[in-house]
Amino acid sequence: MDTGIPAEPHQLLDDLDAFIEREIVPLQAQDDNERFFDHRREWARTDFEAGGTPREEWHELLMEMRRRADRAGFLRRDLPAELGGHDATSHEMSVIREYLAHRGLGLHNDLQDESSVVGNFPSLHLVWKFGTDEQKQEFTEHQITGERGLAFGLTEPDHGSDATWMETTATRDGDDWILNGEKRWNTGMHIATHDLIFARTSGEPGHARGITAFIVPATAPGFSVDGFRWTLNMPTDHADVSLRDVRVPDSAILGEEGRGLEVAQTFVHENRVRQAASSLGAAQHCIDRSAAYARERVTFGQPLATRQAIQWPLVELHTEATMLRLLIRDTAARLDHAEHMAVSDRVSMSNYRANRLVCEAADRAMQIHGGMGYSRHLPFEHIYRHHRRYRITEGAEEIQIRKVAGHLFGFMGGGPKR
Repeated sequence: MDTGIPAEPHQLLDDLDAFIEREIVPLQAQDDNERFFDHRREWARTDFEAGGTPREEWHELLMEMRRRADRAGFLRRDLPAELGGHDATSHEMSVIREYLAHRGLGLHNDLQDESSVVGNFPSLHLVWKFGTDEQKQEFTEHQITGERGLAFGLTEPDHGSDATWMETTATRDGDDWILNGEKRWNTGMHIATHDLIFARTSGEPGHARGITAFIVPATAPGFSVDGFRWTLNMPTDHADVSLRDVRVPDSAILGEEGRGLEVAQTFVHENRVRQAASSLGAAQHCIDRSAAYARERVTFGQPLATRQAIQWPLVELHTEATMLRLLIRDTAARLDHAEHMAVSDRVSMSNYRANRLVCEAADRAMQIHGGMGYSRHLPFEHIYRHHRRYRITEGAEEIQIRKVAGHLFGFMGGGPKR
């Protein structure tokens, strides 16, 4: 039966597996790099004396993985051909992201800043689409190699999903702009050379128009990294930033003046589907590991797998994972051929359900594995702690549900779709 969903790229997945086994697995095994993945992982990765940020050795290991993936031709898969990429479709990337997460924790696809042998470069896509020639020259190739880092400064202490009410301002002063305000959750600021700051330049609070995106050097006078927020999953790379009379030239604007939210929202649908696919893969990993353990673990003379109390919860999770896989891949395929707003509700469905599923699957895996499941010697607590963030940060699930309701009840998007 033809579902309209493209087939899996089997050869690519086989090639990825071969590369991971040949180059990444040995790299993870050498020089006690396993300390970054076994029960020591949180302590090995975190420099607690430097604000809880990633240790230099951990960052360098991730960069070496990326360099090897780049030489092998996988890292840039998602990028335009002009940047050495393959212009991968959203469907292909959703399959890859799920597949790599399904393999489990490892250097090939770590949860920390979503480092993967197949890169995900949302900030680079923004520069490539909206940047001037000079901005592209400075921030595309150099973002891939790590010589430049571009953090994302949208959220504020008092404004998250209500971004149109942001209080950060930029005032024109001749050919320059003067920025003032505060930002929170600036991911990657521990290594970023620049921050993409969104500030109101005109219009009224609550209006989408009048917000402008500025590429601000982290070394600019008045730009301050005030600290990093420690989180459920450590290390942290989420900074609080303040701007006090920070001066940048007109050439720092990314995109059009007053239309910065269009920049922020450009890649959001693709990124949310990819993130949903990653959560789905991690959820399936928890389900499969739990089913395998239940077949092996014998209690009171019988395998756990014979108990309905074990079977039924895993069946429910496995069924939802199977349904979500079809939804996510269909949504990704539609993104490749339709206007984004035409599938916006499906993107939201995919995202909030996948992020709930992985939390439920990790929690169930901990329960089935008993005391060992609760320990850090198995991956489930780490999977839970990491993916729990996406029920908030990738557009809070309440916002996603509200969007689906808007389509369902006809408040937006032309009503429910067949």
